[in-house]
Amino acid sequence: MLPSENRLRRREDFAAAVRRGRRAGRPLLVVHLRSGSPDPHAPGESAPPTCAGFVVSKAVGGAVIRTKVKRRLRHLMRDRLSELPPGSLVVVRALPGAGDADHAQLARDLDAALQRLLGGGAR
Repeated sequence: MLPSENRLRRREDFAAAVRRGRRAGRPLLVVHLRSGSPDPHAPGESAPPTCAGFVVSKAVGGAVIRTKVKRRLRHLMRDRLSELPPGSLVVVRALPGAGDADHAQLARDLDAALQRLLGGGAR
């Protein structure tokens, strides 16, 4: 489970990540990342936490399948939050094939998308 301070909840935050962030698509999911760029001249405050949100539509499957996909993605993302810049907003959108994928396949696609967004992968 993601800690409370790392959950993306507000519609405006989802929109900011999707509209103003970078995107990397994989066969099972699309990851949107809006990097946090804390002001180095800002007094005192520490960097805001990285937040992640998930979009799993009915195209993925029924309620049970969607919930399973969300749980898996939350678990995978929890372990990867430390790799992202502080203050980043991440939205992971599951594609229809994600309902049939196992944990390892989702992890592989998530890692590849994050690697690409963080500058480590080619197009």
